[in-house]
Amino acid sequence: MTEVVMHLPETASLALKVPNEALGRELLFAAAVKLYELGRLSSGAAAELAGVPKPYFLAKLGDYGVCTFDLRQEELRRELALG
Repeated sequence: MTEVVMHLPETASLALKVPNEALGRELLFAAAVKLYELGRLSSGAAAELAGVPKPYFLAKLGDYGVCTFDLRQEELRRELALG
């Protein structure tokens, strides 16, 4: 497992209004959502990164303004072909 250390300004920590002990989880979840939104991670990989079950991850996407089922035309064709 890779470990990443971040240094946050106190103002950012206060602005997020998240207890310090939950700050890492909050940032990791937000990163997972963004990487999913950009198409860099599948929903399963993003859920794994966030450390939550996939159904929970998918259910929380709306809280971040991300559509759960935003398939591009090519992805939709592939899904339909799989039946």
